[in-house]
Amino acid sequence: MAEEPTKLDISDEMIAERRGGSGKMPNEMPSWMASSIINIDKFSKWIGNGVCWILMPLIFAMTYEVLARKLFHAPTIWAYDISRFLYGALFMLGAGYALSKGVHIRADFLYRNFKTKNQGIIDFWLYLLFYFPGLIVFLYMTIGYVGESIQRGERGMDTTWMPYMWPIKTCLLVGIVFLLIQGISELLKSYWAATRGKWPGEDE
Repeated sequence: MAEEPTKLDISDEMIAERRGGSGKMPNEMPSWMASSIINIDKFSKWIGNGVCWILMPLIFAMTYEVLARKLFHAPTIWAYDISRFLYGALFMLGAGYALSKGVHIRADFLYRNFKTKNQGIIDFWLYLLFYFPGLIVFLYMTIGYVGESIQRGERGMDTTWMPYMWPIKTCLLVGIVFLLIQGISELLKSYWAATRGKWPGEDE
């Protein structure tokens, strides 16, 4: 007799999907907390939906370069810089949205087996002690990094095109801000899980 197919385990990849992803918060949750989580998650989703369109010019630049180089022996001086700038912008500007969906790398092989309350406690203190302090320091350093780039008129030195560097460095700065904003939502979700034993929106 054939064994019944087992349910696909996607807990490693999407372990955070249950954390308020439905947009419905518990009735007993304070209104300020519920509205903060919902509005921040909606903001990150809106940003993610917009940032994904960066893929279109990225694909165009890479395709154009390959065709121009291989078919017409006329490589461009801009495709390399444009493609890495667009990829960097896609990565950094979409980082907050990725955090809201739980797709950043994490050690889920242990974490997924913990009770929800313990998961919430771990996440809450990690966000409070490491995530926010680290990003705030990173933000402070990046502000000076971007300001200096603008002031000096910094250009890339890897190609003869020599594009200005401040636009992509500004994307780094904005991406950190998006991560900090989404981090507030994740901190609140973690606090709720740590105190109530279930994630917001879970089994609601």
